[in-house]
Amino acid sequence: MTLEDALNAAIPAKPSDGPSLVSNTIGAITNHIRTHELGPGDRLPSEARLSKELSVSRTVVREAFSSLAAMRLIDLKAGRRATVAELDYGTMSLVIEHGVHTEQITVQQIYDVRRTIETRTAMLAALRRSPDEAESIRDHALAMREHLEDPAQIMEHDLAFHVEIAKAAKNPVFSLIVGAFDRVTRQTWPIGWRSRSSDAEQLAMIQIHIDLAGSIVAGDPQSARDLMARHFDQSVKALLTAGIA
Repeated sequence: MTLEDALNAAIPAKPSDGPSLVSNTIGAITNHIRTHELGPGDRLPSEARLSKELSVSRTVVREAFSSLAAMRLIDLKAGRRATVAELDYGTMSLVIEHGVHTEQITVQQIYDVRRTIETRTAMLAALRRSPDEAESIRDHALAMREHLEDPAQIMEHDLAFHVEIAKAAKNPVFSLIVGAFDRVTRQTWPIGWRSRSSDAEQLAMIQIHIDLAGSIVAGDPQSARDLMARHFDQSVKALLTAGIA
């Protein structure tokens, strides 16, 4: 299929309808990626070629490229041809954050989804993790305890801990979803941490991460699932105590 065929296959638009021309051009470009089986890093046709073959202005092509880049579907670098992007959770993360701030999604709903997904990733990680992945998960858990006096560092290792578990589950969809919660979690994590007002409560939160890492290292999916479920139950309780869930 040629680029022109791809554009003709998109939703018809009036020639004067700028936004629709851009939308159709986006459709033509994404269709080109699919039909030519392009993968991450593969180059797309130049703006000039797309403009000529799709019979649209270079301004329309440029706007289509900008939209695709904003959706993290392509990479744009000055002086270089656009390339197909690696999977990225950034757009999904913005949508979730927008949902929370516009009160279309609650924090408790997010944690409910996370609990469902991450009990599964913990099980799969225990079964599928490589030795290097197991070590990375354990290292992040232990680092949380090592930085007990630095909540910002604890948070970074906590976030990385969950992302590494998702990666070890060997399903990229899990990694995208877990990563997409990053922006909201960075806002709720400090609140949940502060609601654990005693040293004992804070240490208990860290210890469950260490125990969970141990289950994954040991290849025990049942224990990993149960510990992850307990972790999220306690996290929701902490947020409820703080009055935000």
